[in-house]
Amino acid sequence: MPETEKPSGVDLSDFTSEAEDTAAQTPASPATNGQSKEAEREAIFDVPVKITAVVGDVKMPVRDLVRLGRGAVVSLNKKLGSAIDIYANDRLIARGEITIIEDENIAVTMTEIMASSANP
Repeated sequence: MPETEKPSGVDLSDFTSEAEDTAAQTPASPATNGQSKEAEREAIFDVPVKITAVVGDVKMPVRDLVRLGRGAVVSLNKKLGSAIDIYANDRLIARGEITIIEDENIAVTMTEIMASSANP
């Protein structure tokens, strides 16, 4: 019986058995899983969030709104010094006080953080 020639090149069975042996010896690492979750958290840190600080509000009919002109004073529903509402993407997240910082810019000092159950 004539001997069949083996094709020249690499015997793939060598790689298959070696890969299976290596996989069997290397259990899934909890550190790798933790690193994966950390990477997922890091990915969302750059997502923009619109922060809005609401000093107060008022409802008025359009009739009154169109009559407003330069120098008009609109009375709001909050008293001077009362807490303002702070929203993240239209969701109430905190209350705070208006603060003046460098260069006469205004900022908000958070005085109360809302519990997540308080938001629908």
